Amino acid sequence: MQLNETIEFYTKASSMALKRMYNYVGSDYGITQTIGFVLVYIAKEGISPGKLSEKLEMKKSSLTRLLNKMEEEGCIYKKNDSDDKRITKLFLTEKGLERRRIAKEAVLGFNERIMTSVSDTELDAFIKVSKIITSEVDSIIEKK
Repeated sequence: MQLNETIEFYTKASSMALKRMYNYVGSDYGITQTIGFVLVYIAKEGISPGKLSEKLEMKKSSLTRLLNKMEEEGCIYKKNDSDDKRITKLFLTEKGLERRRIAKEAVLGFNERIMTSVSDTELDAFIKVSKIITSEVDSIIEKK
C-alpha cells in the first residue's frame, strides 16, 4: 500500500479540501473555516477562551490573536463571568450572530449537496469508519 492510499491520506485530503472551500466561500464575509468554528462554539451562555482553546485544539496564543481580531471587527465581546469574576467569557455580537448564520448556511448547504451524491448505506459506512478512527485515536492517546 502506498501512503497516498491510506485512510489518513484520504481524510486529510478531504479535510484540506473542505477548508479551502469554506475559506473561499467565507472570504466575502470575513469568515475562515477556523472563525466559523469559533462562531459555532460560542453559545448563548458564552464560553471561556480556555474551554474554546480545548474544543478547537488550538494553542492559546494563536487563539488569542484570532479572538483579538474578531473583537476588533465587532464579532465578539468579552465579559467577566457573573458567578466567578476571575473567569472571562466570550459572547457573540449581532455581527457575530450574523456571521454564524452565514457559516451555518454554508455548512448545511454543502452537506445537502454531498447528500445528493451519497447513499444512506455509504453515509452509514462513512460514519462508522469515522467513529472507529476516533475511537482508535482516543485509545492510543489514553495509553500514554
